[in-house]
Amino acid sequence: MNSRATKKDFLEAADEAVKAGARQSEISSMTGISTRTIQRWRKNTGTDLRKGSRRSIPHKLTEKEKSKIISVSCGSEYKDNYPSEIVAKLAEKGLYIASEASFYRVLKEHHLLTHRRKSKVPVKRSKPRLVATGPDQVYSWDITWLKSDVAGLYYYLYFVMDIFSRKIIHWELHENESAEKAADMLRKISAKTIVKGLTLHSDNGAPMKGYTMLAMMQALNITPSFSRPRVSTDNPYSESLFRTLKYRPLYPERFTSLEEARDWIRRFVYWYNREHLHSGISYVTPHDRHHGKDFEILKKRRKTYEEAYMKNPARWTQGPKQWERKEIVYINPNDVDNEIKLAG
Repeated sequence: MNSRATKKDFLEAADEAVKAGARQSEISSMTGISTRTIQRWRKNTGTDLRKGSRRSIPHKLTEKEKSKIISVSCGSEYKDNYPSEIVAKLAEKGLYIASEASFYRVLKEHHLLTHRRKSKVPVKRSKPRLVATGPDQVYSWDITWLKSDVAGLYYYLYFVMDIFSRKIIHWELHENESAEKAADMLRKISAKTIVKGLTLHSDNGAPMKGYTMLAMMQALNITPSFSRPRVSTDNPYSESLFRTLKYRPLYPERFTSLEEARDWIRRFVYWYNREHLHSGISYVTPHDRHHGKDFEILKKRRKTYEEAYMKNPARWTQGPKQWERKEIVYINPNDVDNEIKLAG
């Protein structure tokens, strides 16, 4: 309703509606235009009497200057350049049409700030946000390289872990990486646990997004989730697992054979799942948390600390440690999640 003709047409239509028996309030409700506005339009015969600003802008670009900006930017010589580059090249020739900001503003007004290169238009990817409140809801997986004793030759370690319990659900070691091996790994996991409704999170590597792997996830009713490119914090649990692996005492920098590597990883997985007290889950083992045994473990710890507190409260300036169970695990919590964690 900005033009005078539109306001006039509206008032004519409103008059017809009133003659037909419609109420003014009904017309306002249907059109979203308040009754006071309609009354003002009737009083001014549909004319907008606002005078606007009388301020003069001496440095305002003229229409001729705007046309010059457009013609230069779209010409054959500069059509593949950014406005910042155009301004620089013109300055080298001793020419000044307008500032870089004016170039951007005018081109944006005329919808000419489009992608001009042969490269793909940058894709803005949303931040993945995942929540797990129990085991077998969200798995994270990745592949890391293990050095062999031959320069340039690596073994590829596939790890799948449950982010809620941090338990290593499955692992495999191969001489190469592929979507086919990843899909076969997923099939093996489905044979020993229920994966229907599971979310499987990973980075953007070829094995993770290969057709065979995606087809297997679809067949098993698994929801894929992917990190943003070059954002390691989108898959923090797998990254943390790899760090724990490679910083273990006695971790060999190089493996002499595939079997030696598999034997070492097998022992590491047993230690990690059944002996390692994980700091992220209140210092219980991933195996105990995955199977719900941590409830009793944490309960006993709380009881021990409460008894120690009752014997000598003066030693505890902030009360005994509560040994709380972490009930919710996130990948990229939002602001509300952070408030919940702080409150907890």
